Amino acid sequence: MRLRVWAPSAKKVELQLKSERIRMAKVDNDYWELDSPDLEAGSDYFFVLDGQKPFPDPRSAFQPSGVHGPSRIIDHSAFEWHDRGWNAPVLSSGVIYELHVGTFTAPGTFDAVIERLGHLLELGITHVELMPVAEFSGNRGWGYDGVDLFAPHHAYGGPDGLKRLVDACHRRGLAIILDVVYNHFGPEGNYLPQFGPYLTSRYATPWGSAVNFDDRGSDEVRRFVCDNAKMWLHDYHFDGLRIDAIHSIVDTSAIQILEQLSAEVAELEKSLGRSLVLIAESDLNDPRIVRHSELGGYNIQAQWSDDFHHALHSVLTRETSGYYGDFGLIKDIADALQRVFVYDGRYSKFRARRHGRKPTGLSGHSFLGYLQNHDQIGNRAPGERSSNLMSIGLLQVAAALVLTAPFIPMLFQGEEWGAASPFIYFTGHENRELGQAVSEGRKKELMAAGWKLEDIPDPQAIDSFTRSKLDWHELEREPHKSILRWHQDLIRLRKSRVDLYDGDLAKVHVEYDEQARWLLMTRGSIHVACNFVSEPRRIGWSRKPKAELLLKSNPAVQLETDYVDLSGESVAIIAT
Repeated sequence: MRLRVWAPSAKKVELQLKSERIRMAKVDNDYWELDSPDLEAGSDYFFVLDGQKPFPDPRSAFQPSGVHGPSRIIDHSAFEWHDRGWNAPVLSSGVIYELHVGTFTAPGTFDAVIERLGHLLELGITHVELMPVAEFSGNRGWGYDGVDLFAPHHAYGGPDGLKRLVDACHRRGLAIILDVVYNHFGPEGNYLPQFGPYLTSRYATPWGSAVNFDDRGSDEVRRFVCDNAKMWLHDYHFDGLRIDAIHSIVDTSAIQILEQLSAEVAELEKSLGRSLVLIAESDLNDPRIVRHSELGGYNIQAQWSDDFHHALHSVLTRETSGYYGDFGLIKDIADALQRVFVYDGRYSKFRARRHGRKPTGLSGHSFLGYLQNHDQIGNRAPGERSSNLMSIGLLQVAAALVLTAPFIPMLFQGEEWGAASPFIYFTGHENRELGQAVSEGRKKELMAAGWKLEDIPDPQAIDSFTRSKLDWHELEREPHKSILRWHQDLIRLRKSRVDLYDGDLAKVHVEYDEQARWLLMTRGSIHVACNFVSEPRRIGWSRKPKAELLLKSNPAVQLETDYVDLSGESVAIIAT
């Protein structure tokens, strides 16, 4: 078996296999190579640069002992797949479910997720999205501190566990998407700079040095990232990737890294004969991300839409601190539903500048809409969910808007039953000094944002992790059973009505009353009437054909010929 490693500055590279060090040969493009009969699946090894301490392989397929331990060779062809002929459901008609492997179940493993796939199918989910699973320091964390990008986390079940999960999803008819992080590397166990210029000092990110996509030596760094993406899609059979925080990727190249990545994934899609998708997280409000490359875009299939979330959350909670200070009006929800970006070139008080650009001509299906995600929950000091911040009535209103909006809807684990467990920011760094620095940094950051010290959990505390695990016993109790049934009914309705899976934003019409605090969204023959206050509201119709009440969140909601009577904090979905 042959091993290769890129190490342009090294004078000598050796492979450490058990106690033996074997010299490697330098080949083209500053790679070092070794072909040895002693290398086989299951072999553990390190690379040694210039006689110094041994390091894991930058492209390690498995780190069974964590980020500081040896790399292990994996034979991807040895796994028996059962998904021949599989092709994912079309993303535009999908319902996405974001989950964190470590907290989705009590065991916190890939195999334990498999045991809950039946729940997702009953809910009506089409696409599962895993938060990052690349090897990070310790046994617990969100996954955004990954350092071994080719290695599924050992605590979750490693490569075979992940393959079993993907295979099980496909056998049950579920597509599966993986969250990947290409804007930075984690702080512990990141040995990439020892091998080559993976980082650049030209730019910085909120998490440290930026990844080198346009400086000296960047060709191989770009190759590293594109190969990583294609590895997840090819060797692990993922149906797509969600690319984290692309606004923190700086690349001044003529062909930006995301454009290169999308082009290479498109070629892989052709060779595999099955559809693959890329989804970007971005707070740039820049439609170029999802435009075709011929139009100057990156050709990413969809991006997260934070403006819709911020508009909805701020109206339902009345929160106006931080970035929510740019929102708070029902008009903002109306603008988001009809135009995607509330800030599409408008002045933003929070940013003290103009922000965004109009997404002219784009489909709503180029954007994801959501009430909750890992960031919007976990970036709050106590990690409270919407179920801790809103009444049941308002939770139902929010769910109705998310699941009838012209966007691709996404739910965060447990949202569908109003889970009471928080989702706290937690880490498990093995380095004590780093762990203390993370804890202190978290306190300073959140206190500067106005949170009280006593409300800020220690991310390194095991309790912050265990409290974030879902309590599946809640499904046996009210109001969780009713909230789940409401989500199931909404998803079933979305899938059964053509007007609800049409992404044409020109067909979305919204009326609202800022003072009376009601909103009426019309999508073809479907009308969604929302009352955001505890007092009853009557909403008159601008159209008066025969109407049918499809769903209502409160028995007191009444439909008449030319108006609908809404009880406090309720929603009605009507067909005409």
